[in-house]
Amino acid sequence: MEYLNDMALFVEVVKMRGFRGAAESLGMPNSTLSRRISGLEKQIGLRLLHRTTRRIELTEAGQLYFERCKRIVEEARLAHEQLGEMLARPSGLLRASLPVDFANIYLAPLIAEFARLYPGISFDFDLTPRQVDLVSEPVDVVIRMGEPANSNLIARKLASLQRCLYASPGYVERSGEPEHPCELIHHECLRMRGTGADRWTLSSDAGNEQVQVGGRFELNSVGMLRRLASLDLGIALLPTGIAAQDVANGTLRKVLPAWQAAPVAVYALTETRLLPAKTQRFIEFLRERLSDD
Repeated sequence: MEYLNDMALFVEVVKMRGFRGAAESLGMPNSTLSRRISGLEKQIGLRLLHRTTRRIELTEAGQLYFERCKRIVEEARLAHEQLGEMLARPSGLLRASLPVDFANIYLAPLIAEFARLYPGISFDFDLTPRQVDLVSEPVDVVIRMGEPANSNLIARKLASLQRCLYASPGYVERSGEPEHPCELIHHECLRMRGTGADRWTLSSDAGNEQVQVGGRFELNSVGMLRRLASLDLGIALLPTGIAAQDVANGTLRKVLPAWQAAPVAVYALTETRLLPAKTQRFIEFLRERLSDD
């Protein structure tokens, strides 16, 4: 059954996008790894990889083989790990993709607490808004705000963040304070890029209002929205936790405090339901702590 070991080597080469990275990850010579993959191709009778000096590319057969093999390898690895969990605490390298502002404001203190609880886990975090490919990239879990677009991934809801309207005292003094959502059309509104950027739906005990909003600033960073609002540039729709520190130090205040937008959901996304202990504990920990907020 030697080919099962070579299958695992092949999966690692594809995930690491090359022999060098895979060899380092596996702790074996690059030449040995290349020879094992060549032997696997000969045994199968088909070329799995196109090799160049700079990169590797999957052949059609290689793509099919990888899709099948990666799950076999993952399930075999998890079978061993889950048994090992009876004797040992979770350990290893946890790779996660996190949204920048949410990670800095919400997650940093939670990650510090989690790291103290599990000293055997090390961390590799990618703070980026880009859409990480969990299938082809070496990432264990992706944390994202908003409803997930990819239905092929496993989504676990971690929290719902309340959102309210905020502006600086300086902006309110200069531009006046709206008394009803319909007055927002006359204000500089700082908007998050995406569907619905120019229409905000707000609710209160009086009902729901959908209002047209506009302004000079539209961007894709919650942290930047908060910063521009604190610099007197307009009204921003922000999660309450994101704005909490600025409210506490007086650089932001709520406007239209009786009104709020629909909460924004936070999800943990994984490729599979079969998770190693380090990933499972991390997701469970975040869900528990964020639900307390």
